[in-house]
Amino acid sequence: MKAKNKSLFLFFLLIITALAPAKAQLYEISLLTCDPGKELYSSFGHSAIRMREIGGDQDLIFNFGTFDFKTPNFYGKFATGKLDYMLSVSTYTDFIREYDYYQRDVREQILSLNEQQKDLLIQHLWAHYSPDRRYYRYDFFFNNCATKIRDAFEIALGKELVWNDSSRMEEKTFRNLIDEYVYPLPWADLGIDLALGSVIDRKASDREAQFLPDYMETAFANASIVGDGPTRPLVKESRVILQYPDEEFKMDPINPYFIFWGVAILFTGITFFGHKKKRLFLGFDVALFSILGILGLVVTFLWFFTDHSATKWNWNLLWVFPGHLVLAWGLLKKELQPWVRKYLLFALIMADAAVVFWILGWQSFHPSLIPILLVIILRTNYLYYNIGVTVKR
Repeated sequence: MKAKNKSLFLFFLLIITALAPAKAQLYEISLLTCDPGKELYSSFGHSAIRMREIGGDQDLIFNFGTFDFKTPNFYGKFATGKLDYMLSVSTYTDFIREYDYYQRDVREQILSLNEQQKDLLIQHLWAHYSPDRRYYRYDFFFNNCATKIRDAFEIALGKELVWNDSSRMEEKTFRNLIDEYVYPLPWADLGIDLALGSVIDRKASDREAQFLPDYMETAFANASIVGDGPTRPLVKESRVILQYPDEEFKMDPINPYFIFWGVAILFTGITFFGHKKKRLFLGFDVALFSILGILGLVVTFLWFFTDHSATKWNWNLLWVFPGHLVLAWGLLKKELQPWVRKYLLFALIMADAAVVFWILGWQSFHPSLIPILLVIILRTNYLYYNIGVTVKR
């Protein structure tokens, strides 16, 4: 009887052993990397995980880059950094159809995972897709559609996943990295540099650079799997799914560089003409400092009243300062108060400090702002020395 039971046990053991390789090939796991689009929200590219059933009909995409427009107070939460993104699951066909429509390249890296690693990854993804876990607090640099994928693989593979250093020729700051993608959108580039503070002017490590899908694609290509047999590359095969001709870059002629140098020439001209005619032309200054003050309110709000980690310690506040609205109000009054001249000196020192911060590398400002800083220095200096002498406004 014992011999019979032992034979039966061995029989089932052989069946399980024989089925194990088949189970390991049941799914093919791959990383999809999508090229940037033409709009700001898509200008950094996208990443997703593909889970394809070999010999079956299931072909799914796990996408950490989605959010629900029906979220209560959607725009308020988005502005204050309190908007939750979520993991969504769609079919591969629907996913590719969208990128084909917008003519964005898509590349696939098929990963060399063993049976256990695939199972752990799939279990982790489905667990995160449960209604109580699919939402997460989005952070552009440290918790986005790409880093969530990296984290999922690190959890599934543990110490068996080794990120090898890339061959980057130079270290780049977080600001340098995003500038690579928004340069074709000069106004968006300016807006980002105005909104984000000095915290993004530090060097980004290879791992931290993975917040950008292209850099994570490179990281996957360089990564290795160790400890479950001979060391092998994480990526066993790469292929192109969608590819379109590259479009020639043409910067919009109405860009901040052109506009701001035009503003600088205008203010230089009215300052020169005003000096000759003993006039101040304060209307131009009221418009200038009103705009700067409004921008200062936005920068202050993003720094002190939101959960965005990248908008802290923003030294753009040195030249776009909310107090400039008070200066504009003071310049409008028929009788200029003594405090106006003192504030002009304060504004001059603040603008000079911004230039010093830039030169010392404490924060990098957008290059198009050079003429604006020169205008602030020119007009505050001119008004400080002439506002008590020149009587014509």
